[in-house]
Amino acid sequence: MPTIRREFQIQINAQAKNVWQMMLNAKHYIDWTSAFCEGSYFEGNWEKNSRIRFLAPQGGGMISRIAENREAEFVSIEHLGEISTSGEEDTESERVRSWAPAFENYHFIAKDGGTLLRIEIDVAPEWDDYMQSTWPKALERLKAICEA
Repeated sequence: MPTIRREFQIQINAQAKNVWQMMLNAKHYIDWTSAFCEGSYFEGNWEKNSRIRFLAPQGGGMISRIAENREAEFVSIEHLGEISTSGEEDTESERVRSWAPAFENYHFIAKDGGTLLRIEIDVAPEWDDYMQSTWPKALERLKAICEA
């Protein structure tokens, strides 16, 4: 089943470089993404073409690749598959192939003395309601971190 493209945005009273740094910093990532899953974290780095794992504290998560990372301008994450609670990566099953690859793109746009952060995500239909209710909370948390 094809994914749905959703967009979210928030105006942050901070320069794009600061927003970019706070968003990708391991400590702050744990904080702002707690809206999705308390204690979620990543393993890997944000360099272009790097593999990165987005994980829940109880196990499981997503295996991804950083498709692009231009400092303070644009970050693109290509989600390739899922990680089971036992740590096994699945990029081949029919279920995963029904939605992967899926992209999560971040645009950092200078506006009104701050940054308009615009996110585009590909969402599997069964996760659409959850993402529409959770992304605004995550962005408000990121805004608070950046403006503190």
